[in-house]
Amino acid sequence: MSAGTTAAAQPAAAPAVAFGTAVGVWLQIGLTSFGGPAGQIALMHRVLVEEKRWIGEARFLHALNYCMLLPGPEAMQLATYVGWLLHGTRGGLVAGTLFILPGFLVIMALSALYAGFQDLSLVQAIFFGIKAAVLAVVFDAVLRIARRALGNALLTALAAVSFIGIFFFDVPFPVIVIAAGVFGFFGQSRAPALFVGKGAHGPAQAGAEDTGPEPSLRTVPATAARALGVLGVWLPLWFGPILLLVLTVGSSDIYARLAVFFSKMAVVTFGGAYAVLAYVAQAAVEDFGWLRPGEMLDGLGLAETTPGPLILVLQYVGFLASFRDPGSLDPFLAGAIGGALVVWVTFVPCFLWIFLGAPYVERLRENQRLSAALTAITAAVVGVILNLAAWFALHVLFRTVDTVRIGPLKLEVPALASLDTAALVLAALAVLALFRVKVGMLPTLAGCAALGALYRLVLVPLLGA
Repeated sequence: MSAGTTAAAQPAAAPAVAFGTAVGVWLQIGLTSFGGPAGQIALMHRVLVEEKRWIGEARFLHALNYCMLLPGPEAMQLATYVGWLLHGTRGGLVAGTLFILPGFLVIMALSALYAGFQDLSLVQAIFFGIKAAVLAVVFDAVLRIARRALGNALLTALAAVSFIGIFFFDVPFPVIVIAAGVFGFFGQSRAPALFVGKGAHGPAQAGAEDTGPEPSLRTVPATAARALGVLGVWLPLWFGPILLLVLTVGSSDIYARLAVFFSKMAVVTFGGAYAVLAYVAQAAVEDFGWLRPGEMLDGLGLAETTPGPLILVLQYVGFLASFRDPGSLDPFLAGAIGGALVVWVTFVPCFLWIFLGAPYVERLRENQRLSAALTAITAAVVGVILNLAAWFALHVLFRTVDTVRIGPLKLEVPALASLDTAALVLAALAVLALFRVKVGMLPTLAGCAALGALYRLVLVPLLGA
């Protein structure tokens, strides 16, 4: 493709985003990133693509596709990727760190509260309404992303097959992504027009975006020298503390065991937190004795109702493990060190994956066959986001959801009698506030949080429900 063709197809760049402005927006996203990966992707799409227009639809989906392929929390990695596109390494560091930091601080405080008192009723009451409000945000994101990513019947069918495969048959996420990519790669030569979504990949399709011109985004040569430099920084940051702990206190020390175990988890958490939580729960309870039976579910509920990636539940595990094996330290100090250590070895690899791979992923936008593969993956990812949204909706609106298996078929069956009417009403109010009254997201979340707390702390005891 000639330079002239590219220039003609690409809209004029918007003014560059000021770094200070970006920091404020990343902090806002970090403070309001509720609802697991579906809600967090929805939030970033709404803020970065729809409201701020800092990144176009195609670039957003292109980045999301790559992050979906990586181990670890895809939403945090997506924030890091977009931050890198806007302001290079410092932008990625700030975006990723601020995405984690509010949740980290809240989980640390709640872990201490749980370890000391095991009473989180106040916290659960506050966040009850927020979870219901996030349903409206998720619903909005699924519709918006689907409208732009599914440009024809074939891509819509791919999204449907993806949803059916992962929701009803538990097909592993990497299998879905690889199959969609192979289908798009080879299908492009036969029917190239079918593998161009409304927010298609590559410069040639930039004019297809309807979100307006985006600012000048990061372009860095994907060279071996740069890759070695990234590895030279981030591998020591990741493995240095682990080696230091093993050499100074021994491999049997609680901190060394936490560091080694959760470093392994950092490279196998494909498909999001739920893919690995069952294994972590079993290991933490049965193999290591860090948690008591049922405590992992308490931690999962805590992480689901606080901002930040759901994988922050591992911080809670690290806190309790260290709290109960403090050595000569104060138990709360030991717990804080253990929780922070787990977060470090869990999230440092996420920065490594983005800073190492992003320049190569950006180059893929120039290749038509690879762009077609990514367009097919985008369609599949729509199905995955719908799966996350459906799972989240079922567990917010119903107190009891059973998993029923009939051969290869897996059904999430809610107990209709367990419908949480209050959550349904709050979700409906959030939909009305966002779509009809056009109230902003933050007022909607705050209003639902207040109503949820009022219901749980006042009305429920008053009515004896």
